[in-house]
Amino acid sequence: MVRIYRDDIESRLRMPNRELSIAFQTDKRASEYIALAKLVNQYAFDAVTVYCDAPYHPSYGPLLLMAPHIRRARIGPSGVAPSRMHPLDIAAQTALLADLATGGVYIGLVRGGWLAEHGITELDPPIRAIREAAEIIRKMLAGESAGDAGAVFQIAEHVRAPYPLPDAPIPLQIGTWGRKLAALAGEVADEVKIGGSANPAVIPLIADYIAVGEARAGRARGRVKVVIGAVSVVDEDREAARWMARKAVALYLPIVSKLDTTVEIDPELMARVQGRVNAGNDKAAARLIPDDILDRFIFAGDPRDIIEQCGRLYDAGAQRIELGTPHGVNEAATGIRLIGEQVIPALREYLPR
Repeated sequence: MVRIYRDDIESRLRMPNRELSIAFQTDKRASEYIALAKLVNQYAFDAVTVYCDAPYHPSYGPLLLMAPHIRRARIGPSGVAPSRMHPLDIAAQTALLADLATGGVYIGLVRGGWLAEHGITELDPPIRAIREAAEIIRKMLAGESAGDAGAVFQIAEHVRAPYPLPDAPIPLQIGTWGRKLAALAGEVADEVKIGGSANPAVIPLIADYIAVGEARAGRARGRVKVVIGAVSVVDEDREAARWMARKAVALYLPIVSKLDTTVEIDPELMARVQGRVNAGNDKAAARLIPDDILDRFIFAGDPRDIIEQCGRLYDAGAQRIELGTPHGVNEAATGIRLIGEQVIPALREYLPR
């Protein structure tokens, strides 16, 4: 019988090596997802992730298109909000994906951002919703009764998976910056994803949050991995990459900078950035962002810049780094090739094979 999220799979999931993964926005044609899968399969990525942001394609469609063409890496969503997809559906989609993914799969759960803007009501209480969702998914993929009379989900005792179950344990990732949700991850998850950051200082802080839950569950500190990721722009033309990155980060910096308590950013500066973004002047907004702030919230520059950024994050305790969309200046494939052919080989000190 398959079991997930339990310490009896700890030896399988504990990997001393650092990892590098790549992530994609779900705004593509079916043929593009397949082409990207074939491209990333040429390189030694440890994981391939797709986002699940409204109103883009939900994660599992793109993942099912990509899975037959990715032979090396595990794949999964980062992450799915139970407010958008019921845990029964997450379990069912994961089981189907696991049937195709030869490199393995993972499940990523999040509370979800900007839900109200899309007419989606967050489940309440939100931390309890994640706990109950994780347990329902675990039960379904274990072939057990998913019966639950929780504060958020009520499922009849007779409900069990009517489909073939995965033949290997499925790791759980929880995406958060928050103290309470990170502590919950310390109890029930295998990874915590810090999204929208390239800041080494935030890693030990989140690890401390996780450790509260690890202690509560009788788990060893460090049992739950820390994953960190953000927008990435890699190009041989360093200045072109950093200029594109500035424009990209200006769109979310006023929001995500409030989450990172390790960085002191002038609120007046963020107000000016937000004002120019609201006015549709992304170039003016980008010009306001200094280099030191840029490097804390985005991966940007030539391959050497990315290698150095990754090295600092690994040294700070990151177990996996995830390089997100758009990857390159003019074409995603160019950035992916530079990562695969230059960044990964140079990081073998941290990524031994």
